[in-house]
Amino acid sequence: MSIASKEDLLNKQKEAQEKIDSYTCRILVCSGTGCVASGSQKIYDEMVKLCEGLDNVEVSMQKDVPHIGTVKTGCQGLCELGPLVRIEPQHLQYVHVQVDDCKEIVEKTVLKGESIERLFYKHEEKPCEHPEDIPFLNQQTRIVLEHCGNIDAESIDEYIAAGGFQAVVKAFFEMTPEEVIDEITKSGIRGRGGAGFPMGKKWSQVARIESDVKYVVCNGDEGDPGAFMDGSVMEGDPYKLMEGMIIAAYAVGAHDGYIYVRAEYPLSVARLKLAIAQAEEYGLLGDNILGSGVNFHLHINRGAGAFVCGEGSALTASIEGKRGMPRVKPPRTVEKGLWEKPTVLNNVETYANVARIILDGSDWYRSIGTEGSSGTKTFSLTGAIENTGLIEVPMGTTLRQIIYDIGGGIKKGAAFKAVQIGGPSGGCLVEKHLDEPLDFDSVKKFNAIIGSGGLVVMDEDTCMVDVGKFFMGFT
Repeated sequence: MSIASKEDLLNKQKEAQEKIDSYTCRILVCSGTGCVASGSQKIYDEMVKLCEGLDNVEVSMQKDVPHIGTVKTGCQGLCELGPLVRIEPQHLQYVHVQVDDCKEIVEKTVLKGESIERLFYKHEEKPCEHPEDIPFLNQQTRIVLEHCGNIDAESIDEYIAAGGFQAVVKAFFEMTPEEVIDEITKSGIRGRGGAGFPMGKKWSQVARIESDVKYVVCNGDEGDPGAFMDGSVMEGDPYKLMEGMIIAAYAVGAHDGYIYVRAEYPLSVARLKLAIAQAEEYGLLGDNILGSGVNFHLHINRGAGAFVCGEGSALTASIEGKRGMPRVKPPRTVEKGLWEKPTVLNNVETYANVARIILDGSDWYRSIGTEGSSGTKTFSLTGAIENTGLIEVPMGTTLRQIIYDIGGGIKKGAAFKAVQIGGPSGGCLVEKHLDEPLDFDSVKKFNAIIGSGGLVVMDEDTCMVDVGKFFMGFT
């Protein structure tokens, strides 16, 4: 089926939502890399097997014929507690689910609506039934990650049901390319890849250059130790990334885009390939998207494991088939990037913000975060912390809030020593920095950078000489 107009998209949205609403119950199995490593694929397979015959079985308690859906979602956030399973519409969050638990979940929760208390996360001995009851989740502001864990990561229909591609409609039919760039500029969003360069400025520079060919490139070469934010977005909501890139292409006049994915992210590559194929089938990628006259084709390039290819000019050289080596600047990527053509280069998280900025406006986005660093930031929490996982908080949130309020504090009640931030070229923040806001400008005062968002927490038993030796060796 081709979606050839904005009316077609609205019809598809209605149809997809009706399909979701038709389910008596939906079993959402976390299928991000962390949970897959913990065995969630076996959970998914077992749930599918147990539910296969249920569509034709009458449930005497409900006097109804159940219609059960089992889907794979992206990262549900609580990586430490996987495998994770959510049950809708009861909105229950189960943690540490094992294959042996699946039969009980189906018999009690899916068919009878009863909860299983031993599978709930416990905070101060109190069971947390719903995701929003868990401190790790209820103190976040999820914009980039809003769909991760809530929709089928392999279904473009579910993304459309959740309002997907409506930002493309607004950009194409209600805004000029200049107005799109102006909205992005006014939002104050800065690149989430590490440098914090204003996104609108980069787009406007590419848009102003006269060229018959321009490119939009996404940096998905997330190589910092302990960082997995971009990988989680590519796995859990590849459509949001895609929508941001389509809008960027419209804004600057590009017809081709490339996503450069880290070699160690096979699941990201698989989900992106599926998402692109689905979008092409619907006509949401390709020529004359939604009957607008806009053409945009998207390609995937897989890295070969070189950390240096996270740098822009090395990344574009790698896409061209050359050795990935940084070059002296100028010229900059916006002037001579991919195949020496003007190129917009942003990372996964940056593009994933675009749709909401276009839909909800720059004023809304600027109301989140700080004056110089608007919006939210995703962080991966790893190391000596009670709850490792994926979070998204407003820019300016303090380390204390992240480590203690969200992360649950240091493991086994140990004392906090430091947190390594910004990757190998970043720095370490210590106890006296716990109440400093985390944003692009504030951390510079302490010889650190936000970087891509990896936070490696260290306790009192960590030897900082060993840490320094490790990161020097890494670089």
